[in-house]
Amino acid sequence: MNEPASTPVADANEQRTTWLGALRAAAFAYVVSRLMVMIGAAIVAAEMRADENKIRSQILFGLDRKVDPHARGLVLPRSAGRMILDVLTSWDGIWYLRITRLGYPTFVPPNITYDEPEARLAFFPAYPYSVRWLDTILPGGDTLAALALNLVLGAIFIVLVGLLTRAWFGVHHAKTAMILCAIFPGSFVLSFAYSEALLLALAAGTLLALHQERWVIAGLLAALASATRPNGVAVVVACAVAVAIVVIKRREYRALSAAVLAPLGFVGYQVWIDAHADERRVWFRVQGEAWKEGASFGLTAIRRTLETFTEPLTSPTDMITAASFLGTLGLVWIAGKRHRLPPAAAAYSAVVVILMLLPATVTARPRFMFTAFPLFIAAAVWLDSPRRKEWWPYVTGVCLAGLVTLTALYGAYGVVP
Repeated sequence: MNEPASTPVADANEQRTTWLGALRAAAFAYVVSRLMVMIGAAIVAAEMRADENKIRSQILFGLDRKVDPHARGLVLPRSAGRMILDVLTSWDGIWYLRITRLGYPTFVPPNITYDEPEARLAFFPAYPYSVRWLDTILPGGDTLAALALNLVLGAIFIVLVGLLTRAWFGVHHAKTAMILCAIFPGSFVLSFAYSEALLLALAAGTLLALHQERWVIAGLLAALASATRPNGVAVVVACAVAVAIVVIKRREYRALSAAVLAPLGFVGYQVWIDAHADERRVWFRVQGEAWKEGASFGLTAIRRTLETFTEPLTSPTDMITAASFLGTLGLVWIAGKRHRLPPAAAAYSAVVVILMLLPATVTARPRFMFTAFPLFIAAAVWLDSPRRKEWWPYVTGVCLAGLVTLTALYGAYGVVP
């Protein structure tokens, strides 16, 4: 006897059940991944305390009066929680919190260096001003506001990854995509006071709006994204590609609103900061003088990758560069050959990867890989193949271990993030 054909209602119920199960699994993975970040930060805090006690003993017995643990000063906070917060607000987080507290400088001295506070002008305003706003309504200070904001934005981003996966490849791949994005080592930025969490949420929202052809919403989200980080211009390119396809194929000119709105965040910041600092192209000068953002067109990433194999175990930074560079090549291969992304998502990912490899200073890194999140969606679909199902426990273990390790290395200033 033939089995009865499924009905639209039954299919809808099955998809809803699958989606709710995916959300529950993703929520669990997100909580576990944030705990892994906290463990990594706690390792750094414990190591800092051990160094402080060792140095105090050396000073007490006159053995060494010059050592300074981690260049953070000899006196560390008594609270372990305070030390963990220091880890989660290190590196870029210091600069964003300076903007939150002080705003932007009205004058930038000539030949500015990284050590001068005016160098904060290189960082875009959307994230620090969002933290400033949240700090006015949330008790606990701007540090807690910054971390709480990213915790929520990270959860929103993971859900948006699931929605995009469901729209592009089907609901049955959504769980793997959300879990992979939650536990990937580069996702440590969702718990640090960095701007990536905001960019990722806005970029994912933009791609979803483009898929649904909600042009004005896509343009507004893209405008905010382009005011969040310099590589937010990738969202602008995604809008341009999606709009060009619709206009050429269907003559749907209302889609142009997305392309017009998208770059307003980047352009608006440039116009405003030039007037605020009373200098034309001041952001570009600070980028060049203080941050030495020259271009190597990928040669830096290639050189450090080769050094990892010719001089192994000599530089954690080189090892992370090599892993990121080779991992990115693998993701690009999967997305290009096995599971093709929609044109807008492919364009967004391509621009992110190009901007990651372009600089001569900080090049391929897990957090920059993570920003090209559509590649991880394609990788999740690839991993969902029956032939690769047995790989999943190993992928999960490596990612969680990498999450703890990267958090500890960055927090200990062991690598340049």
